Amino acid sequence: MKTAIKNKQFVELRPASEIMRLSRLGSFHQSKLSFLRSFIREFKDWEFKTEYFNLDSSGYGEIVYSLNFKEKSYSLICFANHLDASERSDRVIATKWDSSFVLFDGIPKQEDIQRLKNNVPLQEQGRTTYKELALSRANKSVRTFEHVVNSLAEGKQPDKQFLSKVGYLYRTTAVYGSGKFGLADRFRVSDRPELKGPFRLEMMLVYFVRKFTIDQVNHTAKAKNPSTAVQLDDDIARNLGIGNSTGLGMAPFIVNHPTLLHQWISARERALQIIRSIHKVSNEDIGVFQKYLDQSMNNMETWVTDSEFQTKKNNSLKKDLKNFKAYFNDLTVRDFFWNEVYLWVSDNMEDEGIEFIVSLMMEPYGELVEPLCHDMSIDEDQYFTIEGSRPTKDIKKIIENYYQWLIPVNFEEKENITNFWYYSKNKQEPRLSNRFEEDGSENELPLAIARDIKKLYLEISKFQSNATIAEFLLSNQELRYVVRRVLICEKFPYSEIQDNTTADTIIPIDMLRLKLSYFGAVRFDPRSDLWLRITMYQGAPLPHEMKFSDDSWAYRSLN
Repeated sequence: MKTAIKNKQFVELRPASEIMRLSRLGSFHQSKLSFLRSFIREFKDWEFKTEYFNLDSSGYGEIVYSLNFKEKSYSLICFANHLDASERSDRVIATKWDSSFVLFDGIPKQEDIQRLKNNVPLQEQGRTTYKELALSRANKSVRTFEHVVNSLAEGKQPDKQFLSKVGYLYRTTAVYGSGKFGLADRFRVSDRPELKGPFRLEMMLVYFVRKFTIDQVNHTAKAKNPSTAVQLDDDIARNLGIGNSTGLGMAPFIVNHPTLLHQWISARERALQIIRSIHKVSNEDIGVFQKYLDQSMNNMETWVTDSEFQTKKNNSLKKDLKNFKAYFNDLTVRDFFWNEVYLWVSDNMEDEGIEFIVSLMMEPYGELVEPLCHDMSIDEDQYFTIEGSRPTKDIKKIIENYYQWLIPVNFEEKENITNFWYYSKNKQEPRLSNRFEEDGSENELPLAIARDIKKLYLEISKFQSNATIAEFLLSNQELRYVVRRVLICEKFPYSEIQDNTTADTIIPIDMLRLKLSYFGAVRFDPRSDLWLRITMYQGAPLPHEMKFSDDSWAYRSLN
C-alpha cells in the first residue's frame, strides 16, 4: 500500500547532539534498515543449493553451499573438526574452533576445497587468496547442540523452552573480510550491484552458517541412531539463529569510519522524519505496528542475561512498553498521528524505549524505509581531503557548532583521560586499558577524538583568525587528522560520537551495541563491559522458504 505524505507539518531531523551520545547509540535496536534483514529481502530470489556434503558419523568433515542467480554464484565452504572441551574458547586469542568457514567467489573445485581445508581452520596461521571473500569461525553451544542431537536421535523434537534460553546451536567469534589473511580486498567486489549494501558478504556468510548448524545436528542424530532419528522440525529450526561473541575489536570501526557512520545514522533519522511527516495514517498501518509491538513484548520474555547492566535496561524497556501500550490503546487516529506518538514517547520513555519505538514505527512502511538501505554505503576516500585555503576561523566555528559538548571538558583531569586504546601484540586486535595502572600508553591509537579536537580548538584559538588552514598545519602537523575529522563533521553531522571515549565513565559495549543493531542483532547479553553475546537470524526464513518470505519474520513469536 502506498502512503501519501503531505508536508503540512515540517518535521526536523533529530539533532546530532541528541542522538550521538553513547547512552542513546547504545540503545538502538534492529529495524528494517538492519543489514541481515535487507540481505534476506535482496537475496530471496537467489537459488540456494548444497553443492557438496561430506560429514562423517560424528558430524566432522566438509560441506559446501551456494547461492546462485543467473551467472553469479557465491559459496560457503564449511570445515567441522573435533575439538576437545579444554580447547574450546570464545576468546579471539583461541587457536582452535569447532568449525571454520570461508565464503568463496563462485563454485569451488575440489582442489580449492583441499587448499582451504589446509588453511582456513588455522585462521591467522593460514592463508587465503582473492578467490575468498570472508572468513569466520564458530564454537558449539555444547549443551544445546547435544540436547538437540540426542532428542532427534531418540525420535523426538527438542525442548522448545530449553532452546529458547539460548536461541542458537553455534556462536561465531569473528567474521573477517576486506583483505585479512589474504582475502579479497573490498575494491574487487565493490561494483557488484548485489553487494552494494554494507556488510552483504558477512551477512551472507552468517546466514549460510545457520544452515550448516541445522544440517550438522540432523546428520549427527541420524548417524547416531538411523532407525529412530527424525529431522529437526522447521518451526524449531527457524527459531534457532546464530550466536556471536563480540569484543572490543568491533568498537574502533565506528570511530575510524565517520562518513559511513553518518550514512547509517542518517538513514535511520530520515526514516523517522518521513514517518513523522505522514499526514493520514491508516488503521491497517496502526494494526501492523500493534501486532509487532505485542509480538516483541512476548519475545522479550525469552531474553536471558546475567548482566546487571543489561537486566536494568531490559526491565526499563519492558516497563516503558507497558506504559506505552496503555497510552497507545487509548489513542484516536488523527492528522500526523506518528508525530504525536513520537513526541509522547520522547517525553515519557527512557533511551532504550524511545529507540525501540523508532524501530517499530518503520515496520508498516517498507516502501518508504527500504529504499534508504541503498544510501548506507559511501566512498569514504573522497571526503578525506583538506581544503587548505580556508581560514582557520572556519575550523573554530565548526567546533563551536558541532562539538559544543567537549569545549568545557578539561583533559588535564585524570577522569577524562583514564583510558587509552591500543592494538594487542599477539592478535593485533583493539584493546582498552587504564593509562594510570597499565603500561603501553605510548602505543595509543588515535581514537581519543574528543581530547584531540579540544587540543585543536585551543591551538587554533591562539592562531591568527585570517590565517589559512594550510598555514596552521605547517606548524601543527600532528593535528592534521583532527582537522580532517572536523571538516568531515561539517558535511556529515552524524559522523562523530559526542562522548569522550577515554573517560573513566566510558561503557565500551555501547559502541558494540550500536554496530550490532545495524547488523540486526537481538538478545544482547553483556558478559562484562568489554564484550557481549548476541543472536542473529533468529526467526529468519530457512533457505527453502526465502522466496516466499516477507519482512515480518523479525517479529515472529519465538515461544
